Amino acid sequence: MATYKIKLLTLLLLTVALTGNAATVFPGTEWDSIATTSATCKQQQAELDGYVQKQATTALLAIKNGRILYSYGRTEVPGIIESQRKSILSMLYGKYVANGSVDLEQTLEAANIDDVGGLSSTEKQARVRDLLTARSGVFHAAANSGDDLANAPARGSQAPGSYFLYNNWDFNVAGTLLENATHKSIYQLFDEDIAQALQLQDYKRSAQKKFGDSSKSIHLPYHFLLSTRDMARIGLLALHEGNWNGRQLIPADWMRLTTSVYTPSSDMHPASTAARHVAYGYMWWVLEEPSDSPLQGAYMAWGLHGQYLLVIPRLDMVIAHQRRVPVEGKWDVPKVGKNAFIHMAKILAQSCS
Repeated sequence: MATYKIKLLTLLLLTVALTGNAATVFPGTEWDSIATTSATCKQQQAELDGYVQKQATTALLAIKNGRILYSYGRTEVPGIIESQRKSILSMLYGKYVANGSVDLEQTLEAANIDDVGGLSSTEKQARVRDLLTARSGVFHAAANSGDDLANAPARGSQAPGSYFLYNNWDFNVAGTLLENATHKSIYQLFDEDIAQALQLQDYKRSAQKKFGDSSKSIHLPYHFLLSTRDMARIGLLALHEGNWNGRQLIPADWMRLTTSVYTPSSDMHPASTAARHVAYGYMWWVLEEPSDSPLQGAYMAWGLHGQYLLVIPRLDMVIAHQRRVPVEGKWDVPKVGKNAFIHMAKILAQSCS
């Protein structure tokens, strides 16, 4: 009996160490904050302040157990979240895969998908699943930049499902497919399925618009304007596997599937993408961290210039980071790279613990 009690106590202590002993809460109209009164906690956050101020960060928000642990900058100001939009689309898919509106095995041919210049019969055999995992094998130009298309092999050279290449065409067509299947726009789906339930503070449906070069592709990107603190709410929803304060907005098994490794970094193309050492799920990036890392098992939405939403299940933590850029597609602005952001995350993972 004594041995059993010792093992039980050890398990409880480990649980507290990983998740904290505070009960998880969900924000109402406003976020609650964690009191940071200890000298050690203040010292850790001062260290982070010094590092963040040297970066191009415009807003950073860390949520622990559903409360604000750390806040920097104008977290209430919306900005273009760039490719974080893809992880949001992945979340939206869950409900409609579950109810049968979307079939992941459906081909582009069966879905009547085509594009400027036409797709080949082989390209039309790509499935919905291949689009969501960046493995369509369709190396058609997208209506927007910010991908690895310049490093793609020749069109038709790779069978659908066999080759990972981060191409915006895949993700934009995935948006078209969901709209066709539901007969609703992505922004209407987001508003009805996520935004209203999460009580997003700064989100405006009227501000969300598609834009891109339709002469290259008829499938336009679905950009979002969202604030850092609203992205943190989306991260908290993901952290709880689609459950928001008792309401299952997204099927839990879908969240587990989409945020698990589908393509390890070693199987990515080109080599520069593989060198990031970050895996890919279904439009979510999955960190490849050792078992003793505080970020082991974490996954993130990742956008150009320094837009990050990191979900850390083992710590019950969400970290939202924004580098706001005034003009979409402007490449010559200072960026916050992945390594710099992960360094911030590791400081936060140890902060006030």
